[in-house]
Amino acid sequence: MSELILFFSFSFLAISSSALVITVKNPVHAVLFLILSFIASAGLLFLLEIEFISLIFIVVYVGAIAVLFLFVVMMLDIKITESDKNYLKYFPIGSFLGLAFFGEILFIIFNNFESNPQESTVQHFNWSEFVDYTTNVQALGQVLYTTYFLYFLLAGIILLVAMLGAIVLTLTFDRKVKTQTIYRQVSRDFNNAIFVTSIK
Repeated sequence: MSELILFFSFSFLAISSSALVITVKNPVHAVLFLILSFIASAGLLFLLEIEFISLIFIVVYVGAIAVLFLFVVMMLDIKITESDKNYLKYFPIGSFLGLAFFGEILFIIFNNFESNPQESTVQHFNWSEFVDYTTNVQALGQVLYTTYFLYFLLAGIILLVAMLGAIVLTLTFDRKVKTQTIYRQVSRDFNNAIFVTSIK
């Protein structure tokens, strides 16, 4: 019962936040609702026992893309302007596509996908869950760090080279720029810094 309540809660949160992404006028609020939509989708995937995809949603979409969008929108200082376009002319085609989409969802929900309409007495039983039960994250880790460990290391080296290349390209080595050495300026003796001269 609790899983069903969580499922409907995450579903309502994902749908409402996705609708607010395209309806709010402030772009910063739109990005925040986009992050909330990704988090709700990750919660749905976690309830469906797809832990790896759920973690990928949080790490990649929320941790990288959505935060990047947020910082870009905040740094660009986008001004909210009123649009002169009339979007009511798209209402009929939008309503038709929306009704077709929800009709397809209802058709999928209320119809099963059994190839044999007659009930069969043979039932599938997964013995591996009782012998060696592993989640999809554990199974992926076992395969990734045993069979494909070389490819994993090569991917890490490629990402490291890309990161170092981006750092080197952003650095500027201009020797004509005058800089101050604060430590040397503060540590100077006043006898060598101040000279008393007589003006004739």
